[in-house]
Amino acid sequence: MTTEQSTIYEGLPLKDTKRTEIATLGEFGLIRHLTSEMPIVNTSTRKAVGDDAAVLHYGDKATLVTTDLLLEGVHFDLTYVPLAHLGYKAAVVNFSDIYAMNGTPRQITVSLGISKRFSIEDIEQLYSGIKLACANYNVDIVGGDTSASMTGLTISITCIGEGEDGKIVYRSGAKDNDLICVSGDLGAAYMGLQLLEREKFAFNGEQDFTPDFGGKEYLLERQLKPEARQDIIAALAEAGIVPTAMMDVSDGLSSELLHICHESGMGCRVYEERIPIDYQTALMAEELNMNLVTAALNGGEDYELLFTVPLTMHDAVSAIPGVKVIGHMTAASLGSYMITRDGGEIKLRAQGWNSLEE
Repeated sequence: MTTEQSTIYEGLPLKDTKRTEIATLGEFGLIRHLTSEMPIVNTSTRKAVGDDAAVLHYGDKATLVTTDLLLEGVHFDLTYVPLAHLGYKAAVVNFSDIYAMNGTPRQITVSLGISKRFSIEDIEQLYSGIKLACANYNVDIVGGDTSASMTGLTISITCIGEGEDGKIVYRSGAKDNDLICVSGDLGAAYMGLQLLEREKFAFNGEQDFTPDFGGKEYLLERQLKPEARQDIIAALAEAGIVPTAMMDVSDGLSSELLHICHESGMGCRVYEERIPIDYQTALMAEELNMNLVTAALNGGEDYELLFTVPLTMHDAVSAIPGVKVIGHMTAASLGSYMITRDGGEIKLRAQGWNSLEE
């Protein structure tokens, strides 16, 4: 090795004799592993890795930044996902991360990896969904990039938002006896995915196949065209409530609860009978012979808001339409459990969807 090469590689491992499978850590474990000793050198960086969005500070407003990467064959299946719906969803899931910080999305950049099988018309369909989402949420498209892809379609969207000092909400602020609240209902998006997968299997290349979606439109909408809960953020502000901790439910209620518990140094108790579940979700679970509560706890992609508030806010938060109190925070020593309908305790486990699992 030359002196010049030695200088270039100084401090970098030239050979790694150990191999650890990524699946042993999972997505969030990998992120923590890679970033646990990453120093912050700029005073404008208020919050780096570890929440729904980074927090930067320039002048009078805090800037929120989040990004999502969607890969064909991993995050979506174009057999049953229309490109316009995919574009809409790709944008909205980023908006949801900003709302989960109690902020407001303002701009996005869109980067695409496109294989040769896609036409200009296909990408126009994708962009029509992105544009509709931006119009609905008052967000500007301000840039991006495109590249050829050897593996299908890749979508990377970065969302920039803003928040007010003192009102940005992290995952780390939950306190003992805080109420655990969730918006909307849970499990419907997962059941929509199961429905689509079932009909894909039944299709099996038949030319005259007609999928059986009758009476299940809500489940399909929750999976294919989710909405970010800007209405809940507005309602909380109107009620004068700033949550102590918050995140969106993208990977499943259990996983998100455990993230809040971990970041806040707390435990929790949630009650099975209080978990909000739509009637169509229950019917679909029965039809597929699946455990309904397991779907609600671990299904993911609901993009509802999970947040905590002080016990004194019980009446005020309960009065907000679409919000339900499902439990409370406890000391970390008491662990994190779901209380079943018969009074039993089941330990919460992070069993939500993980793209890094084999």
